[in-house]
Amino acid sequence: MSHPLLNIFKPVTINHWNLRNRIVMAPLTRGFARDEDGTVTEEIAAYYEQRAKDGVGMIITEGITPMLSGKGTYGVPGLYTDAQTASWKKVTEAVHQHGGTIIAQLWHVGRLSHSDLIGRMPQAPSPIQAEGKVHKLRKPYEMPQSMTAQEIEDVVYHFQMAARRAVLAGFDGIELHAAHGYLIDQFINERTNKRDDKYGGDLLGRLRFLKEIIMAVKKEISPERIIIRFSEKKDDDASYVWNSKAETIQAYLQLFRETGITILHPSTESYAANWSGEFNFHQAVRMQWEHMIIGVGDLSLERAEEAINDGVIDLAAFGRPFIANPDLVQRWTTGLPLTTYDATRHLSVLK
Repeated sequence: MSHPLLNIFKPVTINHWNLRNRIVMAPLTRGFARDEDGTVTEEIAAYYEQRAKDGVGMIITEGITPMLSGKGTYGVPGLYTDAQTASWKKVTEAVHQHGGTIIAQLWHVGRLSHSDLIGRMPQAPSPIQAEGKVHKLRKPYEMPQSMTAQEIEDVVYHFQMAARRAVLAGFDGIELHAAHGYLIDQFINERTNKRDDKYGGDLLGRLRFLKEIIMAVKKEISPERIIIRFSEKKDDDASYVWNSKAETIQAYLQLFRETGITILHPSTESYAANWSGEFNFHQAVRMQWEHMIIGVGDLSLERAEEAINDGVIDLAAFGRPFIANPDLVQRWTTGLPLTTYDATRHLSVLK
């Protein structure tokens, strides 16, 4: 059955972006960039172009590292060299040619890297080793080095320069990946940040690194074009929960208001899951947040439509369905059946 009249398919204006619909292609780590230099290929350009051609409202790219030390696995693209910037230009031009909007997600993995990948010991707020193995490399995480004040400044600068390069490459905006236990989140999390300087201590101190990155990035791109992805869940620590959920959300949102951020991408495995009392994560954020929210978390089309109509979210992001269905939007609007996502079939190829 086709659904062309649903609100999710109607055009919407979000700050400076006139989107064809409220459907977002979620950031999806694929690992198909050239590993030796972090440039993206014609194949990657075609992959994004296909989704733009199909009519998706917004594309958020896979994580792009702002510096070599941010790389967490093989085939991660970068935005810190001229060659990388030029290679992304082909992607943004292809997407714009079809009337699409594309956002660059900036991603530094911090301690979730390995010296085999980056040629040095991984960086982190404190020397606390992650449990588990490095993605694709399959070696245990190493003991990271605690970042000096100068190294923190250097990473903040690299985020700023990556934002500058994103603008040069033609991106419509950027998303800061401050979720899932990666570097920014490692500073925010009291389990991974034991610092006693201005970047540690209470929650405000632990949020300082994110604040400095936002302030630096704002020098290159307007805050109306910046999305922040944040989460309670950590990819390397399934047991982690916030001590005080309402207060933690409040602290994040206070920081976003102070820095002029208006678009949030709260991340969770399951949009529908109860998170605090009878509310899911996005509803809990919405109760304290007056601006834009992107919903994500194994959403169905029907649940996304309901969340939009209820005013909980403004845009809905889909991940795996976009890997399995380059023409996802067309399939939904015309009522064609979807190809079911199958990791063994779909992850090894870029189509």
